[in-house]
Amino acid sequence: MADDEGAAPLVPRTASMESLVALAHLVYALHAIAVVSGVLGSATIVGSFVASVPSIVAVILNYLKRAEARGIWLESHFRWQIRTFWFALLWVGVAVLMVLSLVGVPLALLIVLVVGLWVFYRVARGWWSLSRRTMMPMPRETL
Repeated sequence: MADDEGAAPLVPRTASMESLVALAHLVYALHAIAVVSGVLGSATIVGSFVASVPSIVAVILNYLKRAEARGIWLESHFRWQIRTFWFALLWVGVAVLMVLSLVGVPLALLIVLVVGLWVFYRVARGWWSLSRRTMMPMPRETL
């Protein structure tokens, strides 16, 4: 039988788990900074969320560390954070296309408002769930 001493454990050790929890808190904090700057500044919530340095750094951190969270409850938070960013960016793109058509400006403004509220909800719900150490809902994998 081969020696598996060098293989990575399926469930990380406690210290590693705690560092991933701290990282997930940091990512939610960075996203929250972006949301607050959108509320208080001249940008929209969603505009600040997808185009600000804190949010971009947060997504990069997610991608760098998500493999370490695979297979444990924190994977759902990493996925939640990443999907929030990319879906927000997608809807910003749709709103930009609407503005370019000129006729769609009112609809674009509505999209920006609704997506901004959705981003606020996702950051708040995710951070609250992380503080309770519970999983976020994960979509079912397709075959």
